[in-house]
Amino acid sequence: MNKLPTHVTLVEVGPRDGLQNEAQPVPAATKIELVHRLQSAGLREIEVTSFVSPKWVPQMADNTEVMAGIQRQVGVRYSVLTPNMKGFEGALATKADEVVIFAAASEAFSQRNINCSIAESIERFRPVAAAARAHGMKVRAAVSCALGCPYQGEVSIEAVDAVVQRLLDIGSHHIGIADTIGVGTAGRVQQVMEAAMKRVPLAELSGHFHDTHGQALANILACLQLGVHTFDASVAGLGGCPYAKGATGNVATEDVVYLLHGLGIHTGIDLDALVDAGAFISAALGRPTASRVARALLAKRERLASQP
Repeated sequence: MNKLPTHVTLVEVGPRDGLQNEAQPVPAATKIELVHRLQSAGLREIEVTSFVSPKWVPQMADNTEVMAGIQRQVGVRYSVLTPNMKGFEGALATKADEVVIFAAASEAFSQRNINCSIAESIERFRPVAAAARAHGMKVRAAVSCALGCPYQGEVSIEAVDAVVQRLLDIGSHHIGIADTIGVGTAGRVQQVMEAAMKRVPLAELSGHFHDTHGQALANILACLQLGVHTFDASVAGLGGCPYAKGATGNVATEDVVYLLHGLGIHTGIDLDALVDAGAFISAALGRPTASRVARALLAKRERLASQP
């Protein structure tokens, strides 16, 4: 095995990417408490909310209230999704540290998702990226459908590479390679990442893996072998893709932390506190956690508590 990184940064996307597709409204107080629990567990990068039209994403209509309610910790970066300049104004007003933008590597997905071409979608983000940089905010860009598309199927490495370059050209600081529908396998993931590494510094490259086919942890390990040391993850495995039927949630943060700690990699995250955070939001949603590690550890706690 190649030499693995000694430290990995996890970007917690549960409060935004994880909750945005929930049909039942989640109260702002619950979202705020989730962020507090996550930062108490040691997460230092948290995607909090998105400034999108409540008509399209009603779950995020409380974005201003949530951002205002967070007791911020020094050393924690709070990011928000900003699809346009109106969204950026919301991010600026609520003092977000980072804005998140996105573009699909699939023309079919771009047309179905946001009704425009990839090139048009990226041009829409140009003023957002410029404004963010002018205000000293980091710009994190995600390349969605980088490993496959629900409409066109396979996505070429060349298509991903072209989007990576376009996002860099408009001023993105960071590039995330996202397997939006969870179809990627380790070998293909390495090929896509190796291409991205030719354009993006390792410190500003990350992976975002959904676990639809149960390959997310294998894909993360494949990235670690290349030296990639930043990954998105979602507490309790929250999330999915509304445009891809059957796509399950993001890889569970608890499962990633268990993998990393098992490899002797430092994360700065307290796994027990993270499991508690996942149990909290799962209870609020009225369903069990999707994290296998959390289910195992919660069951172990129960057994120990019941012993005389």
